[in-house]
Amino acid sequence: MNNPMLEISRDSLKRVELVKVSGRVDSSNAGELDSALKTTMEDGHHNLVLDLSEVNYMSSAGLRALIAALRECKKHRGDVRIANPSERVAEVLSLAGVDSLFQVYPDTTAAVGSF
Repeated sequence: MNNPMLEISRDSLKRVELVKVSGRVDSSNAGELDSALKTTMEDGHHNLVLDLSEVNYMSSAGLRALIAALRECKKHRGDVRIANPSERVAEVLSLAGVDSLFQVYPDTTAAVGSF
C-alpha cells in the first residue's frame, strides 16, 4: 500500500545531508522513510538534518524510523538533528518522550550550521 502523500527529498551539503520530509508518515509508508534514511547512511552520510516542517502526521512507526537512524548515525560518530518540526510532529515527539533524544532547531539553516 503506497501512500503518495509522503514525499522525501535529499540535498547534499558540505558536511550534512539535508532530508526534507513532507506529508503524512504512518504505518503504511514509514518503511519508505526508513529506507530513505538507511540509503542515505549507506551512502556514507552520518550527519543528517531532517526538515519536518511539512509533515502533518507522524505515527509511532515514523518515530521508530527516526530513532533507528539516530542510533545508526551515533555508531558512526554522527547525529540526526531535526529542523523546524511542524506543531504536530513536535507534539508527537514530546508525547512519546523522545524529544530529548534529538536536537531540534527552528530552521534548516540553524540545524545545518550546528554541525
